[in-house]
Amino acid sequence: MERKDPIEEARRYVANAKEVIKKANYDPELNIYTDRKYIKMAGNTLWNGCLVALDAALGISKGKGRPDISKYRDAAAKRDRKLMAAIVAGYNTMHLSMGYDGTKGKKICDAGFEYADAIIDRCAKLLPEPACA
Repeated sequence: MERKDPIEEARRYVANAKEVIKKANYDPELNIYTDRKYIKMAGNTLWNGCLVALDAALGISKGKGRPDISKYRDAAAKRDRKLMAAIVAGYNTMHLSMGYDGTKGKKICDAGFEYADAIIDRCAKLLPEPACA
């Protein structure tokens, strides 16, 4: 079984979230989305993509139960302070505001996508280079 590149996989999640958010019916007059269901789906998809990249970059293994944000925050604090700041901001935007609350504001949703890209890009820099065969 071939193992997928975690950064490519994380970016696939972001691409999927972009398709999902299109279904949230953007109202340009009010600068909001009208359907919370799709905002929640997009936010959760974005955050899960970030977790794929974070698990690989920070060497976080799956334990019992749900992953706790403090596990990621603490691991990033030891390795890369900029990543830690992005994790905290991204968690609040993607997971809480979008994923739980279904915040309709387009600017907040756009910020969620920006944080996802920033986290994944930073994780890509932290991954060790693959050995040449």
